Amino acid sequence: MAVFDESFARSWQVDVLLSRPLIAPARSFVYPHDAEEVERGALALLIHPARGSAFLATCALGFADNSVPTGIWTSPDPDKICAVSGGYAYLINTLDPGAFEQVDFRPVLLVRALPAHNLLLFGGHHSLIAYGPQGRAWQSPRLSWEGFEIKEISGDTLRGTGWELITDREVEFALDLRTGEKL
Repeated sequence: MAVFDESFARSWQVDVLLSRPLIAPARSFVYPHDAEEVERGALALLIHPARGSAFLATCALGFADNSVPTGIWTSPDPDKICAVSGGYAYLINTLDPGAFEQVDFRPVLLVRALPAHNLLLFGGHHSLIAYGPQGRAWQSPRLSWEGFEIKEISGDTLRGTGWELITDREVEFALDLRTGEKL
């Protein structure tokens, strides 16, 4: 596994498994629920929640490509784990494992924890989505036609560059981290 980011407090423990166990625990969940061929390359986790018994979480692989993230991130909600498998990102409620959310971007190209803002950012090809303690906080407008780079975060402002189709060049942008709106 590439990443285990513990930027936020957490109430759960996790064991990353090299493969699904031959005998699954009594509680076993597949993310997303309607996944086909979930076994090939899936991220298998044994999650130990703060309350209740451990459960097996099998997170379907998005892309078998090293350019997309795979790993575990803590989230602004201490009871949720963020599991990313080949660019497919899942926010799983460890106290109620049937309750999960898959981040809309397929693939997620970047995951960045911002503890000072109590946000977990996900970047796709064109924009950012932020999750806070209550779930999805905002989605930015289009920042680029194909890829962008975060240059700095200062105060409540995120600055970066992205490619603009009309001018065929990199342009700068600034976002308000409280709202996701362009400045």
